[in-house]
Amino acid sequence: MKALVLLSGGVDSSTCLGLAKEKYGDEVIALCLFYGQKHSREIKSAEDVATFYNVKLLTMDLAKIFMYSDCSLLQGSKEDIPLVSYAEQLADKPNGVVSTYVPFRNGLFLSTAASIALEYGCEVIYYGAHADDAAGNAYPDCSVEFNAAMAQAIYLGSGKQLKIEAPFVGKHKKDIVAEGLRLGVPYDLTWSCYCGGEKPCGQCGTCLDRAAAFAANGVVDPALEK
Repeated sequence: MKALVLLSGGVDSSTCLGLAKEKYGDEVIALCLFYGQKHSREIKSAEDVATFYNVKLLTMDLAKIFMYSDCSLLQGSKEDIPLVSYAEQLADKPNGVVSTYVPFRNGLFLSTAASIALEYGCEVIYYGAHADDAAGNAYPDCSVEFNAAMAQAIYLGSGKQLKIEAPFVGKHKKDIVAEGLRLGVPYDLTWSCYCGGEKPCGQCGTCLDRAAAFAANGVVDPALEK
């Protein structure tokens, strides 16, 4: 069996790559998608992580799909990235969905990955959705329900050739880091900050989540020691 991993260069997807390599060895490829994100710095991290694991990295530009979106995560948006925790962001969103939610991004990513995976003879797609992102409906395309629906659609739409593996969809980021530490994932090479600077801002929701996940495991984030 051959696996394709959706690799952003962050903690979650890099840990997925580590898991896939542990299970499938050399039968793993990775896909990194640019979609107009302000933090395009993560693409360099995806390249570095792929090199570390010695896997073929495919890339694709999906930016035009999101050209009409004013999501604060995108380069064309005039909105700033919120520099507060997700809990604080959700407090102002009675129906959930934070401003950094890119409309149906994971659906588009998985559909793209499915087409490419079939061309490369893959039988499974790994991606890093987890419970913290789905909490409060902040990112609805990270939920257990969404994952199940997409898994079924892709399985049927691929002629029952292709499955989705979301190993962390019911787990928290601290659990992901724990698994990554066991696997020896090169977290010093990864990137999470949404603000697009040269160094992590330490204040956006994803920076705060990342710091808390490493702290919960009693270790310092190696990316901060560089």
